[in-house]
Amino acid sequence: MRLLYCDSSPSCMKVADLGCSAGPNTLLVISNIIDMVYKASTHLNHEPPTLQFYLNDLFGNDFNSIFKSLPDFCKRLIEDKGHNFGPCFINATPGSFYGRLFPNNSINLFHSSYGLHWLSQDPLLGSSEASLLNKGHCYIVNTSPPEVYKAYLKQFQQDFKLFLKSRSKELVPGGAMLLVLLGRNEIPPTVNGWEPISLILNDMFLEGLIEEAKLDSFNIPVYQPTVEEIRHVIQEEGSFYVQRLEIFIQPLGESINDGGDDSFLDGNLKAESVAKHMRAIMEPLLSTKFGAEVINELFTRFQKKIMQLMEVEKSEWATLMISMIKTA
Repeated sequence: MRLLYCDSSPSCMKVADLGCSAGPNTLLVISNIIDMVYKASTHLNHEPPTLQFYLNDLFGNDFNSIFKSLPDFCKRLIEDKGHNFGPCFINATPGSFYGRLFPNNSINLFHSSYGLHWLSQDPLLGSSEASLLNKGHCYIVNTSPPEVYKAYLKQFQQDFKLFLKSRSKELVPGGAMLLVLLGRNEIPPTVNGWEPISLILNDMFLEGLIEEAKLDSFNIPVYQPTVEEIRHVIQEEGSFYVQRLEIFIQPLGESINDGGDDSFLDGNLKAESVAKHMRAIMEPLLSTKFGAEVINELFTRFQKKIMQLMEVEKSEWATLMISMIKTA
């Protein structure tokens, strides 16, 4: 971020946060960028630039709650920094980031945190064969045939390529992207929370707690790519130079508790933390499909399954971090 500002020193820096959500950390990105730009402009003895932020998420996102929090946010900024930063404007830009959101050559920096592993649609929607072969499951599990994995990978590749193509048109020459998303290692394998949910839903179907038709028509639209899969799509699309592409491995249950230090927690508390985190992410989707009445039972079982997983093997999860500059 500092290098981006130092290289271009725009009078108005335009930043878009893609998949901003509406939680307590939504405005944290803005605060961090203001800090970095202020320090960089001070170092260069420049007047701080005007900052224009665009908050993006799907149309159903609670943008009103974000805007209601802005007066307190601005008050804290002034208390922390005085008036020693440039004018700051914050807008909302609703819509899917798998497509165009902004005019050509209009954005200096795109940021996205934990949004790009979500797919644009059910990956098995156009593959009746894969859907039939994965019957009883709503995600990739150990018994899933290769066709299911290929369908998920194909959907991810299509989505991510469209994402890159759209952003390359919207970025100014030399503009940058910083992306963070869930990924995976194959050797040694990392875990995910989606497979346990699929296995639990299958158990609940067999026990008559959910309907077969609902399970058969549902697939979790998430794909966690490897470093190689990400790199392949970036190279194939061809608009970006990768400055940094890394995978970070952490023990399951650590560093997901609102940014706190979870390393001291015992296994049961870690499993509870993972379950609460996954419930916050998945409850709206699962409630809509299967009904709110099954959610408590589902995540009680989920916590137990995560606890069992952590007891029998070393369980780790992976995050991908990508920094890119527009070249085309």
